[in-house]
Amino acid sequence: MVSLVLAGGGTAGHTSPLIATAEQLEALDPSVQLVAVGTAKGLETTVIPEAGLELALVPAVPLPRQIKPELFTVPFRLGNAVAKARAILKERHADAVIGFGGYAALPVSLAALTAGIPLLLHEQNALPGITNKIAARRAAFVGTTFPDTPLPGAHLIGLPLRRSIATLDRAAERIPARTALGLPAEGRVVLVSGGSLGARSINQAVAGALDSLLAAGVSVLHVLGRKNFSDDHQPIGHDSGAVYRPMAYCDRMDQAYAAADLMLGRSGAGTVQETAAVGLPTIFVPLPHGNGEQARNAEGLVRARGAVLLPDGDCTADRLRELLPELVGSPERLAKMSQAARELVPADAATRLAREALRIAGGES
Repeated sequence: MVSLVLAGGGTAGHTSPLIATAEQLEALDPSVQLVAVGTAKGLETTVIPEAGLELALVPAVPLPRQIKPELFTVPFRLGNAVAKARAILKERHADAVIGFGGYAALPVSLAALTAGIPLLLHEQNALPGITNKIAARRAAFVGTTFPDTPLPGAHLIGLPLRRSIATLDRAAERIPARTALGLPAEGRVVLVSGGSLGARSINQAVAGALDSLLAAGVSVLHVLGRKNFSDDHQPIGHDSGAVYRPMAYCDRMDQAYAAADLMLGRSGAGTVQETAAVGLPTIFVPLPHGNGEQARNAEGLVRARGAVLLPDGDCTADRLRELLPELVGSPERLAKMSQAARELVPADAATRLAREALRIAGGES
């Protein structure tokens, strides 16, 4: 019986591929023993148990990007987190560990390497995170989502996608999805989402453009993020037949993708790969902070004309009043974008990663 530990969390960008890989592991080997490791502050505290996976916790140890007083406490806090991770690996008799990034992945990866347990890594972004930069040289397998990700020994496999996304038929599910989400069966729908944490600048631009969009007959399904959602966000109906449906968080993104004709959102790796896989034309507004990985994530899809890039500074109410009706009003362009996107994304990443994990955990070289 194989025992595997899957580490990662914080945002859906890390938890979704973890859950997708767990689904495939259980499909390939129903006897496999799985436990996910996250932190107490991440999205994993809800989505991992909801997916039917056991969750163990380690302390979060953020690594400051600048020299701050907290930097000098990192070795002590990280040492404590690694010790807790090592105890989990020992208790579970782990045969291998798969790291998906996020705060939990670093201590668990270090615990695996120091204990001599094989480590597999998956990097979601075009530019790797610090955990994978540190651990990749000693990992048994490194899978990447995008080509040319600068990690040693990397294998391009794509992003592990949950079955509900990988097998989604948007055309067949369009009407049922719209019914479930309270959207009109006819007319154009734009999905707006800034990822699991939301995106304030996008939310503000949409709020400013909303009246014009509804008057133009464009319905908006708006996933604001829990921290940005309040009682002030209420559904709105318009004489045109269009509606505004705000949500704090959407746990059925397959339905949201099926209901929409176009998406406006950030370009986290998960969003880029999922929208491409299901053929949903998207306007990407990369996060303007960090190391520029979101812009890099979207590059290939934009170059292939499967998506449109809109810089954060240009994502204004005036621009959205013009751009969104223009795109949703052009079915021919949407169809071409959809086809170009679908042709770009590998569809079997979860299966490939799961097979590698079972092979390595079984002692095969």
